[in-house]
Amino acid sequence: MILFLYGPDTYRSRQKLNEIIEHYKKIHKSGLNLRYFDCQETDFQDFRDEIRQISMFKEKKLVILTNIFLSPEFKDNLLKNGETFEESDIIILIYVENQIPEKEPLISFLKKYAKSQEFELLKGQKLKNWAKKEFKKYQAEIDPSALEKLIEFVGNNLWRLSNEIQKLVCFKKNIKIKDVELLVKPKIETDIFATIDSLALKNKKQALELIHQHLEKGDHPLYLLSMINFQFRNLLIIKDLIEKYKSPYLLTKITHLHPYIVKKSYSQAQKFTIQELKKIYQKIFQVDLSIKTGKIDPETALDLLIAAI
Repeated sequence: MILFLYGPDTYRSRQKLNEIIEHYKKIHKSGLNLRYFDCQETDFQDFRDEIRQISMFKEKKLVILTNIFLSPEFKDNLLKNGETFEESDIIILIYVENQIPEKEPLISFLKKYAKSQEFELLKGQKLKNWAKKEFKKYQAEIDPSALEKLIEFVGNNLWRLSNEIQKLVCFKKNIKIKDVELLVKPKIETDIFATIDSLALKNKKQALELIHQHLEKGDHPLYLLSMINFQFRNLLIIKDLIEKYKSPYLLTKITHLHPYIVKKSYSQAQKFTIQELKKIYQKIFQVDLSIKTGKIDPETALDLLIAAI
């Protein structure tokens, strides 16, 4: 049996991939017959040998292939042997994130013989419904006008939209349009990584300069605090997972964060101990509480937070 997952919406295709893997693990608990092959790094003969190898546990094998269209040799060999694999009891799951070439013979074969699922980018009401379900998952609600503004700012990149939704529900559970305008920007803010890098290197002066550059551009202090809070929350989660699982691939799978964020966070998390991250996260919480209770103005609170880290 061959399964084929593809399409530009890599967020939902990745979710489907994870669902299949988790379902397989529940049925075949040993996990010894679950195999991953990056076709760019794997010789086709190794894949074929794995397919031919008989399972000691009489479990059905699940073999996952990635980057197949980036390896012409592997792709061509798979096409030549396609019907044999299609008739096999082994489940071969072909997962494609990169752009699929037009008029590709393997695509024609897979669409004819494999169980295929294409993940197009969500638009219109389908995109709104997806976002509403995400808010509901966190037991939060968003006003229709606020949802319109969120989609206007973010578009249909579900990786970023998911991250922005997490950020919003961390702020409050009933989201208004003013909350979206305060916390979500029409472009991805990557500068916050440079600020966190400065803090990790104990360069508070540079971190303060970066924060004040944002303030001078008109970014709201609460927005900057939410970004710092969101990133340190990611670092705390990832630091804990690093100690448990080690593998960066598993971090992306478990956290459902964008691979770019996981990559940057993985590097930054190495510069902190778990105890340091817990203390910083607690300080952010205390600063946020002080702002909301009117004990301190947001801009001063940011300076004090940076100084205290």
